[in-house]
Amino acid sequence: MKLRDIAITAFAILLVGLLGFLWFSPSGMQAAPQLSMTSLDGRQFSLQQLRGKPVMVVFWATTCPGCIKEMPHLVELYKEYHPRGLELIGIAMEYDPPEQVMELVTLRRLPYPIVLDSKGEAARAFGDVKLTPTSFLIDPNGQIVQQRLGEMDFDQLKARIRGML
Repeated sequence: MKLRDIAITAFAILLVGLLGFLWFSPSGMQAAPQLSMTSLDGRQFSLQQLRGKPVMVVFWATTCPGCIKEMPHLVELYKEYHPRGLELIGIAMEYDPPEQVMELVTLRRLPYPIVLDSKGEAARAFGDVKLTPTSFLIDPNGQIVQQRLGEMDFDQLKARIRGML
């Protein structure tokens, strides 16, 4: 009986290790969606155009306490790493009234592009995002290397971004 338990445990560990390898290996990473967007200030861009740079995409809402708490850290991240190549895009959820989004962007002095996802197309393209904050880190090859629901660990995030620059 004991040998059987050891064999089952070893198989489970092997299976979890294999799944982890597939998830984190380049062939196991998911490609970022082909998405075109227009920022609040009228700039048009696509994720395809940003290839060659690390890109942070953050879905947020004006009524989300975690999103508001993250904003100063995102501003700091943008100011520190944008000059070195990082792109950061904030995407306001479709249920957010545009005037509230613009008011918060002005109040918080967000320097990075903000997109109104008024039809929910960006949220659907990223796997039907419903909860905020939800963040995606895309490597310079256009692969999603990190997805996070909830507040981010900014020290860990900075280390990953530095490795891509």
